[in-house]
Amino acid sequence: MTTSSITQSVFARLVREHEKLTDIDRQIMRTFERLMDGHSAITDGSVTAVNIAAEGGVSRASYYRSPVAAAIKEILSAPEVKRPEVDELKAEVARLRKQERALRRERAAEVRELKDTAPTYANQIQILALRNAELERDAGNLRSQLSDAGDGVVRALRPT
Repeated sequence: MTTSSITQSVFARLVREHEKLTDIDRQIMRTFERLMDGHSAITDGSVTAVNIAAEGGVSRASYYRSPVAAAIKEILSAPEVKRPEVDELKAEVARLRKQERALRRERAAEVRELKDTAPTYANQIQILALRNAELERDAGNLRSQLSDAGDGVVRALRPT
C-alpha cells in the first residue's frame, strides 16, 4: 500500500466511526495530507503535531483532543508509510550527528591513550640512551686498553 492509500483508508475508517467530525477535525486531516505531500506553507514541512496545528490554523490542544490525532499516529506508525523528504533529511542529520559524536568519542579515547603512552616511551628512550652511553664508554675503555697493552690481553672492565 502507498502512503496515500493508507492515509485514505485510515481517514475513511475514522469518518465511519466518528460520524460527527468537526470542521477542525477535517481541517487537521487536510493539513496532514498536505504535509505528507510536501506542501507546507508556514512550517518547515516536518510532520509533527506542532506543525500540523500551525499549518491547519488550530491550537495544539484542539489537535490533541481531535480523534484525527490518533489516526495520524496510526498512519505514521505504519512501516510502509513514506515520510516527507524533510523528515527523512532530519532523521539522516540526526543519524550523522550521532555517528559524529561516536567518532569524536573514539578519537578522544585514542588521544588519551596515546598521551598516557608517550611518557612511558620517553622513559624507555631515556633508559636506552643512558645504557647506550654506558656501552660506548665501555667500548672506549676497551679500545684504550687494547692500544695501551702491548701484549694484546684485555682485562674485564667489571666483574661479571
